[in-house]
Order: sequence, then C-alpha cells, then structure tokens
Amino acid sequence: MKQHRNVTARQEALSERSLFAAVLTLKTVDECRASFRDLCTPAELQAIADRWAVVEWLQKGLPYREIHRLTGVSVTTIGRVARFVVTGNGGYQIASQRIEGHGKRNGEESRRPEGPRHG
Repeated sequence: MKQHRNVTARQEALSERSLFAAVLTLKTVDECRASFRDLCTPAELQAIADRWAVVEWLQKGLPYREIHRLTGVSVTTIGRVARFVVTGNGGYQIASQRIEGHGKRNGEESRRPEGPRHG
C-alpha cells in the first residue's frame, strides 16, 4: 500500500473508512459505475473488473488456463485472486454469495462474466 509521509496510520484508516462509507451510500449499478469511473483511472477500473471476472469461475473449480481462455485475464492475476478467495479477508465470498442469493430471489440465473477480454 502506498505510504504517505505526512499522514498517520490513524488518518489513513479514517480516510479508508470514509471511502467505504461513501461507497455504501450508492444505491444502483449506474451510481456505482459513475462513482468508480470518477474515482479510478481506466487501468485501475479494468484491473478491478478483471479480478472480479474470475471469481465465479474459480469457485466453480475451473483450471486457471481455462479461466484465462474464457476471460482473457492473465494466469498470474487469476492466481492472485485465487489466493485471496481462499485466504483473503472474505470479501470475494461475501459479495459473490450475496449476488448469487439476490439472483435466486429474483428468479435470475447466477451472474455470468462476459466473454473474453483482451489486454
């Protein structure tokens, strides 16, 4: 994580908490999209989207090379996501379980990542 020389660990934690509180105020996908497009560079947003795109496939047990073929995400990134799905902070599980549960309540099929990405 980037270190700020003039910011204490407490100030950094408060800034992070404020960011997450702001995200929690967003009510629609369109609001989230607009906010994240304002907050992140295109490359940062692409990196986040790439990581999220592989979660469902990892949870289904697909091999990394097959996930790469389906998503275009690098095997290195897939491995990094897989490590956090298993030993991270639980965020991937929470979000994917909630999305899956939301789809079932609305009679929708589970979310499917889009086709192959390039880059």
